[in-house]
Formats: sequence, structure tokens, C-alpha cells
Amino acid sequence: MAEQQLGVLKALDLAKTQLYHFTAIVIAGMGFFTDAYDLFCVSLVTKLLGRLYYFNPLSEKPGSLPPHVAAAVNGVALCGTLAGQLFFGWLGDKLGRKKVYGITLIMMILCSVASGLSFGDKAKGVMTTICFFRFWLGFGIGGDYPLSATIMSEYANKKTRGAFIAAVFAMQGVGILAGGFVALAVSSIFYKNFPAPSYAVDRALSTPPQADYIWRIIVMFGALPAALTYYWRMKMPETARYTALVAKNIKQATQDMSKVLQVDLEMEERAEDFIKDPRLNYCLFSKEFAKRHGLPLLGCTSTWFLLDVAFYSQNLFQKDIFSAIGWIPKAETMNGINEVYMIARAQTLIAFCSTVPGYWFTVAFIEIMGRFAIQLMGFFMMTVFMFAIAFPYDHWIKPENRIGFLVMYSLTFFFANFGPNATTFIVPAEIFPARLRSTCHGISAATGKAGAIVGAFGFLYAAQPQDKTKTDAGYPPGIGVKNSLIMLGVINFIGMLFTFLIPEPKGKSLEELSGESEVRKSLGSHNVIFSTSSC
Repeated sequence: MAEQQLGVLKALDLAKTQLYHFTAIVIAGMGFFTDAYDLFCVSLVTKLLGRLYYFNPLSEKPGSLPPHVAAAVNGVALCGTLAGQLFFGWLGDKLGRKKVYGITLIMMILCSVASGLSFGDKAKGVMTTICFFRFWLGFGIGGDYPLSATIMSEYANKKTRGAFIAAVFAMQGVGILAGGFVALAVSSIFYKNFPAPSYAVDRALSTPPQADYIWRIIVMFGALPAALTYYWRMKMPETARYTALVAKNIKQATQDMSKVLQVDLEMEERAEDFIKDPRLNYCLFSKEFAKRHGLPLLGCTSTWFLLDVAFYSQNLFQKDIFSAIGWIPKAETMNGINEVYMIARAQTLIAFCSTVPGYWFTVAFIEIMGRFAIQLMGFFMMTVFMFAIAFPYDHWIKPENRIGFLVMYSLTFFFANFGPNATTFIVPAEIFPARLRSTCHGISAATGKAGAIVGAFGFLYAAQPQDKTKTDAGYPPGIGVKNSLIMLGVINFIGMLFTFLIPEPKGKSLEELSGESEVRKSLGSHNVIFSTSSC
């Protein structure tokens, strides 16, 4: 028997790609642009923060953030993101996607600005400010994950749904790239106007006081793209799937989508029988949910967790890896402003050559290859390249082999994004029922952020040299960069195995994937009325 749907939902599934699709991508995508910028820009300025607020004139090395402070600055936003994903994911199913969508954006705007301010000019006040407001910044960012994915999946047609959600997520790569460009521009301007000697030449003058403005400008810039999209985000109507299947107002859903699709949709006579059927009302913590969606939810959560352990370790600590192989000069040979520029240059190059192309390869191929194949391939290739870097690590750190190292390292980023970093975001927005879709995506994303926290805190300590005389100030000996990379390769391999728990959503409607169309079939095909002049 052919799949049965409410007419308004079938209209969405069969709608031709048109302007409202691209409008939704831009509106949701700019949120993700801001998310990525805000989360990853801090890695560009942590070295500068150490020079500014933990300067020790007796030390042979520039000041660096103490271990607990570095862990907090890098990880606190991730903790906030985890909490926000759970809370706003649940709230998005209770109050509606649109109502909650505006709240998250306001939080991101206000906290981006506040993160660049400080309670006083001493280390304690500055670090407290950063950590406090970055937690709440992360809380708002966390809400953007389930809401953006759910809104895009519920607006899209089934033929190009994966590509549209992937396009929203691809804006994360653009946000990472933008962070690098902003840091390059700001540091270049300050470097030209406030020249300073290297730390080895003059320790006190190597970081001019004006450098304090650099990190503030970079951090606060994240508020701008979020502010520019607030008006358009508030103009978006609620998704038809939420209005019809959760709010149970098919008349309103039909009216909203008639305007969006610019077609005439007819009301259905017995649609109430469908949306109020008790078989569609099982809750998250029920045997029926566990039976229908337990294994897919386990697949989504486990793969996202494992992916983020590796992905965030690599992203947040690129500067440490680049320093370890000598691609970024030793800190004492640079002044504070020049160090920001060199770190930004390295990370921007990686983002431009591998991270961003990986995202858009997913957009281009996801409806051809499918989610499962891309995720499996991505985890496999990440494993291969991570091991290819790690086992002959002593070979790669030689000066003549550094270009080869960077190529291999870039390929791990490419296949992370043309792979599980994109698909773990897409699949949870497609396979769960409408009334639990945002919640389940939030749970999956929050599990991923738990992995990011493990990566952020764990790699910080694990990558320290085994020789305690070579560790950064205040750090205990670790297992070294080589063994840390081997461990990340093993994690990627385990992620590949858990991918087999995830179904393939390509070409299917959301109702077919969630099982909601099964009840529709049992009510009879005479309930379906689908009339449109252009679909």
C-alpha cells in the first residue's frame, strides 16, 4: 500500500525547490555560522590571554593559562551547549520550534558581547567573566542545534531534505573560517600600529597593553551575524508538522503552508482521527518508544559522542599540534600579537583547504550516496589518516616532512565533515516522531557535546609530553601527542562500528521514517486529500 500522509505534509514532501527553502537555509544557517564562530574563536586567543594575564617576567616562556583555567575557558561553553541542547530540545517540542528559536538567538547575541567585557582588569575577574558568559553563550548555542535541524527537516521536501539540512550545518565551516579571517584582520591591524619586540628580546614589552583589545574584538564579533538574522527568524511561520501533528491544528498548518508554498491546499475531513490516534501518543520513556526507536537513538548518541571526542580534540587544540610539529614558531620568538596571527593563519588554512570543502561535499553527495554510506566512509577514512599520522609520528615532525603531515591532518578534517560530523547532525532530525523530534535531536547532540567535553579536557592533559621537564607550566606528564592521536584513531574506528545501528533516511518522508504513517494507513486512503496546482 502506498504511504499515507496528511495532505499538507505530502505537499511539503513533494514541493519543488523554491525560494522559501533557500530562505530557511540562510536563516537557520546564519545561526550555525554564529554557533561555530563563537565556539571555536576562543582557541585563537587563549595563548594571548595567557600572555596578558599570567605574565611572569622570570619565566623563559611567555605566560600561559594554568591548566584549570585553560580547561575552563575551552570547555565551559561546551558544558553550556550540552545543557542547552537538552533543555531547548525538550522545550522545542513543548512550545513549538518558532517560539524557542528567538530565545536562543537573543542569548547568543547578549552573551557574545558580554564575553568580551570583564569584571575588572585582573586575571581572576577577566577569566570569571569569560567563563560565566561563555557558559550561557553555549546554552543558547545548544538550543540552536535541535531547533535548526528540526525546522529545516520539517520545511524541506523529501527529495532534497538531507542536502538542505547539510547546507545549514555547512555554515559551521564558514563560521570557523570567518573566525580565522577576523583574527587575521584584527591582529594584522594591531601588529602594524603597535609594533613590539619578541619575548626573547624584551619580555615586558613583547605583549603591548593594546593587545587586550584583540581578544575582546574577536570574541564580541560573533554577536553581529546573529543580530542580523533575528528579524527574519521571527518572521518564519511555525512548521506545518509541529502545528498539525503536535499542536493538532491542521487548519492553521494548512493556512501557513499555503502561504509558504504559494499554492492552494484543501482541508482534510477526517484528519482529527489521525492526529489524535492513541497509537501516536507514546512518550519518550516508554516500551513502545524503546521498541520503535531505541536502537536508532543509541546509534545517533553513540556515534555523535565518539565523533566529537575526536573532532573537538583536533579543532580546539590545533595550535598545540602545530606548535609540536614546528609549523608555528616557538612562542618566545614572537610577540603576543604576532602569535595570534600565526595561530589564525594555520587554522584558517586548514579550514579553507579541508574543513569547509568537506561540509559542502556532504551537501553535494548526501542524496546520491545516502547518510549511512557517508558516515561509514567518513569514520573509516578518519581512522586511516589518524593512524597514518600517529604511528610514523616521529617521521612527520621532521622539518622536511611537515607539509606531508599537514596534508594528512587536513584529510582527517575533510572526512570528518564529508562524513560523521554532518550526518550525526542530520539523521536525528529525520527518524523520530514530530512530537519527540526536537527532544531526541537534543539528546543526541548533548551526548555529542559530552564527547566534546571529554575531548577538550582530556586532550589538554593527554597530549602533554611524557617527560615532565617538557610539559607546559602546571601540567602533569601526559601520554604525548603521538599516543593521543593513536587513541583518537581507535575512537573513530569504534564510531564506524556503531554506525550500523542507524537507518538510512534517504528518499523517505519523515512520517514514514518515524512510523507515524502506519497509523495513517490503517485509517484508510479516503482520508487523504492533496490538492495543489504546482507540486
